[in-house]
Amino acid sequence: MQRDHELARKRVLAAGIILIVLALFAVIAIKFYLPILKMADNPEEFRLYLEERGVGGIVLFTVIMALQVIIAVIPAGPLEVAAGYCFGSFIGTLICDIGMTVGSVTVFALVRRFGMAFIELFFSKEKIKSLKILKSTGQSRLVLFLIFLIPGTPKDIIGYGVGLTDLKLLPWIFITLIGRIPSILLSAMSGDALMEGDYTVFIIIIVALVLSAGIGTFVYRRWFRKQ
Repeated sequence: MQRDHELARKRVLAAGIILIVLALFAVIAIKFYLPILKMADNPEEFRLYLEERGVGGIVLFTVIMALQVIIAVIPAGPLEVAAGYCFGSFIGTLICDIGMTVGSVTVFALVRRFGMAFIELFFSKEKIKSLKILKSTGQSRLVLFLIFLIPGTPKDIIGYGVGLTDLKLLPWIFITLIGRIPSILLSAMSGDALMEGDYTVFIIIIVALVLSAGIGTFVYRRWFRKQ
């Protein structure tokens, strides 16, 4: 009975935090996303919109990338391409990587604090328990790093499940900070090529991303079935 009461309390607290995050997201959406959506058919106007805000534009995009990880419903790919278009390959990659790492660390801390009560707001308990890689982090850190290194793998759900393991914060920061770089860089490079009007390079990179994501998904699912 006491355990059920504690779980219910954690769920209420987790739901409260989620409501705060969603409220923050709603404010950002109303203040920034609506103008961005109006500029969706004019990427250059969007780029100038962020450029005019200087450091504020960089901070805004970083927050958006962090929220993308926390809420786990917005696809990261288009945002990474947009980052490359607006800030260039290097700066765009850096902004996305830092933002997504901040989001991943936030999720890690919330899961450590509230456990499954927080995770179940986004994913089912069965899905989390089915991730064999989360059963023994001491032996699976390299595999976890490779999963984050390969495009197409389910990083969001794994990022939530990691908080339930004995993995320490610093190794997790390393995995999410370094492991995401290849896919982010490719996406940002495609956005940069699009901004420069180099459509051949843009198409080549997009095809490479699609192929690598397909291969990554296939390898992950094959490995998952074996486990």
